[in-house]
Amino acid sequence: MSQSRIRLERVTKRWGATAAVDEISFEVTPGQFVILLGPSGCGKSTTLRMIAGLEEASSGQIHIGERDVTRLPPGDRGLSMVFQSYALFPHLSVADNIVFGLRSRKVPKAEQCERLAKVAELVDLTDYLNRKPAQLSGGQRQRVALARSIISEHPICLMDEPLSNLDARLRSDMRREIKALQSRLNMTVIYVTHDQVEAMSMGDRVILMQHGRIVQDGSPDELYNQPASAFAASFIGSPAMNLLPLVKGDQGAVIDGEPTTTVAPLEAVGGQLGIRPEDIELRPASKPGVLATVLSEEYLGADTIVHVAVGAHSLRVRINGKPALTDGTCRLYWAPENAHLFANNGLRLDSVLPSALPGSPRVVSRPPAVGSFQH
Repeated sequence: MSQSRIRLERVTKRWGATAAVDEISFEVTPGQFVILLGPSGCGKSTTLRMIAGLEEASSGQIHIGERDVTRLPPGDRGLSMVFQSYALFPHLSVADNIVFGLRSRKVPKAEQCERLAKVAELVDLTDYLNRKPAQLSGGQRQRVALARSIISEHPICLMDEPLSNLDARLRSDMRREIKALQSRLNMTVIYVTHDQVEAMSMGDRVILMQHGRIVQDGSPDELYNQPASAFAASFIGSPAMNLLPLVKGDQGAVIDGEPTTTVAPLEAVGGQLGIRPEDIELRPASKPGVLATVLSEEYLGADTIVHVAVGAHSLRVRINGKPALTDGTCRLYWAPENAHLFANNGLRLDSVLPSALPGSPRVVSRPPAVGSFQH
């Protein structure tokens, strides 16, 4: 399986003076499902197209297996690709669409039929082989595109936003199907998406990009629980992490607009405090915690998103079920280990521990010492 190992070394793509992809390096091991994630314009699709050979790298090297493929045409790279659009031939049947590549490579007809039968069963298209694409649903068309990729039997499959044209329910079904297929076939997959739900639910590993650069590369769990920057923290999670500016208080850092409660060491002043909505507990105003004002709520069935204000800053709090809330003041509490600190340059602060909130005052257990945080 070494032929399915992919390695990028300082790969750059420039459009004039603009770097769409700026010296990125990463390696994908055989059988991995790797997600390239980021907002529109971050360079993720351009990166995928350079791996595929559809765009030429301005500099750097791309290796597949032991070969330097940086200047090789797409057909010589030993991979298949699934696009955002299904890219099916409307005048051909499902069967002819699937085996089109095999016919182009003059694979013997008996082998074509054998591989077609196997792949059609794999993606549940056996009963649709004689239909035209116009007679299929969006999910079935995407299965045809997948089947066309799988039948080539290349060990690497590149996918560029393949589910973005489907509705939410179909996307959920297809996520499971693609992941199951990849696992069953032990394919190496690089999958581009802007949807963090797809990234978290499908990827063994997520490479998060911003402005043409990699900002974090790790497992979904690492990106969620240890975001490397405020950008990573805000991009991963639904709803996104709350980010609150920190200013100097009497005993340490406080949330801007709420000077009565110390929430972090002095070293965090000028940076941001990050708290995920599901990690915040709403308490009565008479209890210890950060003073807040309830603004509104969104009932979603299984849970409720409560919008609150701390000073001039709004936060979202996720609560199970439908809570009985009254307008007015309340207190916010979170466990110390659920707080994230980011410096004024946006990078994660690992050298200091987040403070305990009122209700569990403590001393920071490693330097710099901050002392007990006040109620």
